[in-house]
Amino acid sequence: MTSVVNGRTRKINWKEMKRQKVLLLWSLVYVIYGFIFCYLPLAGWLMAFENYKPKDGFFHSQFIGLGKFKQLFVDDGFLRVIRNTLAMGVINLVVTFVAAIVFAILLNELKSQGGKKVVQTISYLPHFLSWIIVTGILHDALSGTGIVNDLLLRFHLLKEPLNFFAHPKYFWGIVAFANVWKETGWNAIIYLAAIVAIDTNLYEAAAIDGAGRWARIRYITLPGIKPTIIILLLMNAGNVLNAGFEVQYLLGNGLVQSVSQTIDIYVLKWGISQGDYSLGTAAGVFKSVVSIVIILIANGMAKRAGEERLF
Repeated sequence: MTSVVNGRTRKINWKEMKRQKVLLLWSLVYVIYGFIFCYLPLAGWLMAFENYKPKDGFFHSQFIGLGKFKQLFVDDGFLRVIRNTLAMGVINLVVTFVAAIVFAILLNELKSQGGKKVVQTISYLPHFLSWIIVTGILHDALSGTGIVNDLLLRFHLLKEPLNFFAHPKYFWGIVAFANVWKETGWNAIIYLAAIVAIDTNLYEAAAIDGAGRWARIRYITLPGIKPTIIILLLMNAGNVLNAGFEVQYLLGNGLVQSVSQTIDIYVLKWGISQGDYSLGTAAGVFKSVVSIVIILIANGMAKRAGEERLF
């Protein structure tokens, strides 16, 4: 058995494996866990190709091939759900991705270590709140008597309170804001670690040459964290169709249903509420396949461009 370390091939013998037996045992635990909870359930995809009935089970339900997938794509509701999922997924990816990078750079520029720790801690806290609490805060803040309407009225930007959750045009922006507020601090951790790993001598040399703060960020910080940005972008590209479930489900209502429903909500509606497990599974399979294709395309583009890639 061989492994590649720092570009060199290293032979792994039984003596080396025995020395690393604790790590190998713990690795085996995670492999077994992943197989049981991530790969074994994929057998359920068989339902997408059957007219599945719980009483008949997997192997006795009527096989219908791609019938449920055809049913999906002739359903205007599902096409609208794809549009909503893609739109919110792309908006969330761009906004949260950029916000995390900008926040990490700004936080790194703080000179006071005490102030940096306080800001860092405060920014992490929303990540540990459940979406029920986050959406509750948003409902209170954006309600007719909430702080947002109060400020807009005080500054004469509105003549009367606005019900933000009654207008579809505001919904995607509200979802994006919720994701940024909740996850920016947490997502910035890995960028801060990448910035700390940059050689400080580069900053000192740039300062001696007369480079200002913006120049140091542009020519040292951003290139230094570029590999990290590329890898995380590739990983998150596959999550474009994972636009969310909780926030859309909790903030959505009948007035904004046309823009709030995602594929996950569609799966819940048909797979659980309506009892059509095959249709719900087909929608889930479609989402997974598209996510895999997006990752492969993004990784191939990065490879051709000579950038960091996943594989």
